[in-house]
Amino acid sequence: MNTPKKILEEAKTIDKQYDTLVTLNEDLPKKGIPIVVKDNICTQGLRTTAGSEILHDYIPVFDATVIKRLKDAGFYVVGKAAQDEFGFGTFSTNCFFKVPKNPNDIERSCGGSSGGTAAYIKASKLVNYGLGQSTGGSISCPAAFCGVVGLTPTYGLVSRYGLIDYANSFDKIGPITKTVKQSAEILNIISGYDSNDQTSVQRDKEDYTSYCGQDISKMKIGVVKEFFSEDIDKRIRDNVWVAIKKLESLGAKYEEVSIPLQDYVVPTYYILATAEASTNLAKYCGLRYGMSSDLEGYYDDYFSTVREMGFGKEAKRRILLGTFIRMVGYRDAYYIKAMKLRTKIIKEYKKLFKKFDVLVGPTMPVLPPRFTDIEKLSPVENYMMDILTIPSNLAGMPSLSVPVDEVDNLPVGMQFMADHFEEKKLIMLGDAYEQG
Repeated sequence: MNTPKKILEEAKTIDKQYDTLVTLNEDLPKKGIPIVVKDNICTQGLRTTAGSEILHDYIPVFDATVIKRLKDAGFYVVGKAAQDEFGFGTFSTNCFFKVPKNPNDIERSCGGSSGGTAAYIKASKLVNYGLGQSTGGSISCPAAFCGVVGLTPTYGLVSRYGLIDYANSFDKIGPITKTVKQSAEILNIISGYDSNDQTSVQRDKEDYTSYCGQDISKMKIGVVKEFFSEDIDKRIRDNVWVAIKKLESLGAKYEEVSIPLQDYVVPTYYILATAEASTNLAKYCGLRYGMSSDLEGYYDDYFSTVREMGFGKEAKRRILLGTFIRMVGYRDAYYIKAMKLRTKIIKEYKKLFKKFDVLVGPTMPVLPPRFTDIEKLSPVENYMMDILTIPSNLAGMPSLSVPVDEVDNLPVGMQFMADHFEEKKLIMLGDAYEQG
C-alpha cells in the first residue's frame, strides 16, 4: 500500500534522479513530474474513496487507464484530491473527508466536484498538473472558482476505465492545470482508444500542443445570449465581455447567438444523471465493495443498513430521485422525455457549430460563495448553479474554462465550448487569450 510516508520516500528518490521542479512556462521534463488526481480515479495501492464513507478503505489493485498512461509518460501521482461524494455537488461541501478551501479565500468554496484538485493546483508552487473528472461541470466549475485552467474533453476521447462512475453517459476525465498548454500536454497523454472502455472512440492521435501559439484571426465565436442573462452576476458578465473584446482585438470575429432550449438543460441533466447514479451506486451494498457489516437478518435489511451508514445526505437524495425516475409509470413520463430533450439540445448545438468554431460565455453564474451562504441554498438553488456548465456535458462536447480577471480578489472564469472532437479550437482560442 502507498502510505503518505512511502509516497514521500519515493518522491525524494525521484527528486534525486530527475529535475522535477517545472516552472510555469517550461516544457515537460522526461521523468518524475508530480500530478495530483481526483479521488474517484483508481490508483493502484493508493486509497481511492470517491469522497464517500462507503469506500473509505478501498485500495484499488490496478491503475485506471489514464493513470497508467501518465505513469508511462513519466508522471508520478503525488496524492489524491478531495471531492464531493461520487461527484454529487457544485461546491465540494458534500465530502466525507475534510472540505477543501478556496486558496483565494479560505472562507469560500473552491468549486466542485473536482474542487480539491483545482485548489491544489492553484495553491501549489511545485505542482502544475492535475487530473479531474466532470459529469455536469466538475472540471470547469472549480477551475473558474480557483482561477486555473480546466479542459473537459469530448465524451469518448479519454478512457473511463478505472473511473468510479457517477453517470456513465456523462462522465469525462480531463486536466486541470495552470496554463492551457499544460492541459494540452496532459490531453496528449491521456487521450486515445482503450479496448477496456466500450465508450472509447478510435481516432488518430493528435498533438494538441501544436495548436498553441496559432493565429485565431479566422475563428468565429458565438456569444450565447442566454449565458449573459440577468441571473448571472453582472460583474462576471462585464469581465467576460472584456475578455471577448480582447479576443476580437486578436483577430477573432464574434456574433451573438441564441439557444432556445437552454432553460431545459438543468432538469434534463438531473433526470438522466440521477437515474444513472441510482443504477451505478446499487453495487455498494456491503457485499463486494467498501463498507460492510455483520451478515445477519434479511438481505434487504442488511443492504439498507450498510447504505444508510455509508452514503451521505446528498448521495441518498440523488439515489432516491434516480430510483423514482426509473420506476414503472414514471420512466416514460420523465426519463424517456429527458432523453428526447437531450437529443434536441445536441442538435441545437450542432447546428450552431456549422457556423461558429466556438461558443463562449461565463463559466459560473456566481463568484465563489462563502460556506455560510452555501448552507442557505435549497437543493434546487444548488443544482441551478450548474446551468452554464451542463450543456457541454449533456451534449458530450468539449469545453475549456480559462481565468480572465478577478473581482474583489476572486477569479472569474470564461468558458469555451466546441463541437465533438474539436479540442484543437478550444486550445487555439484559450492559448491565444492567455498569451495575448
